[in-house]
Amino acid sequence: MTVFSPDLREKAEAIKAKYPDPRSAMLPLLYVAQSVEGYVSRDGMQEIADILDVKTTQVEAVATFYTMFHMQPTGEHVIAVCTNLSCMLRGAYEIYDAAKEALGEGAEHMTADGKFTLHEEECLGACDAAPLVQVDAANHDRVSKERMLEIIEQLRKGEVPTPSRGEAPRDWKHAAQINAGLGDGA
Repeated sequence: MTVFSPDLREKAEAIKAKYPDPRSAMLPLLYVAQSVEGYVSRDGMQEIADILDVKTTQVEAVATFYTMFHMQPTGEHVIAVCTNLSCMLRGAYEIYDAAKEALGEGAEHMTADGKFTLHEEECLGACDAAPLVQVDAANHDRVSKERMLEIIEQLRKGEVPTPSRGEAPRDWKHAAQINAGLGDGA
């Protein structure tokens, strides 16, 4: 399967051209691949390797190092609950458990309806906002169990919950598109 359409391949080449060393474009191109499929597939890694003229294993090494890239299919929305020390001390495990119960069996991979992936994250880098939850890469500060359940309900209704700052992406693929530097148009 081709992940990069001809138009997307052209955009990937433009991203690569921005960097003196083409390998430096690897992270944005991983986001491009993720914006298409919702995760970084083997085909996506092979195409990135081809674009950057590197080995697929080099792309895989980078993709598997960073937790923001998923190697398996994800739900339409990815919910990440930080469980590092600050968040843990302020109830992160209770929030995670409440989300897991509300989303149902298989939420850690993908719910049966394909809507959600629940992810426990070691650190989301915002200890002052503990407990922190990310919804499609947008931060939600000081989330309580009740707020977690409200966020899930909003997403089920097709509403995008308002993050603590900035604009919220529509879904996980849109978040990857933005992080790739493609804005609203892939």
